Amino acid sequence: MVTWKPDPSFYPSPRMAMKAAPETLAYVVAFDPTRAVPDELAVVDVDPQSASYSQIVTSLAMPNVGDELHHFGWNACSSCLCPNAPHPHAERRYLVVPGLKSSRIHIIDTKPDGRRPSIVKVIEPGELADRAGYSRPHTVHCGPEGIYVAALGNAEGKGPGGVFLMDHETFEVRGQWEMDRGPQQLSYDVWWHLGHDTLITSEWGTPDTFGNGLVPKILLGAEYGRRLHLQE
Repeated sequence: MVTWKPDPSFYPSPRMAMKAAPETLAYVVAFDPTRAVPDELAVVDVDPQSASYSQIVTSLAMPNVGDELHHFGWNACSSCLCPNAPHPHAERRYLVVPGLKSSRIHIIDTKPDGRRPSIVKVIEPGELADRAGYSRPHTVHCGPEGIYVAALGNAEGKGPGGVFLMDHETFEVRGQWEMDRGPQQLSYDVWWHLGHDTLITSEWGTPDTFGNGLVPKILLGAEYGRRLHLQE
């Protein structure tokens, strides 16, 4: 959603963020390792002055079983102030919550009441595979021109994994971020140094080598990822 004024949670500097009022709610994923019931997003009261401090006040169940919720992130953040691709009127409102096992991506609205979030969209694995050629979305980072998501595998759950972009307002999967991935075949996490226009990616393994537990031969052969890649 577009706002008339910049989102007050977009801070031009870390110092300004440190001076801001502390958050009063925290969002935490919870999943059932037996995959008997759907995973949930728990809402935790972190306001020390609240009567329900440190308690789960509500929880939101996912519509399917077996997603294995893991990392997640906001649709927009302070990177929207980046001079080379400014979007100051975007709103930090939606949580982008992938399922590491299912490859689904849940879009969760935290407004108008942050204690009662709701699912407004689910991106199915087929759409991710068709539009980006990836599966197993792992890490979500709001960026200057969209949402960056690191994926651990290709559409078949093998290599290479990589990074894809989503629109931070419509949540449409735009496609692969890489124009030239270089030698990187294994994917894991992603972050950047915006001031140097540099993206840093790390390695782990492809889903077929860890989905059912680590493979001893690959582990002992030091074939799981151990490199960092810097990309412009």
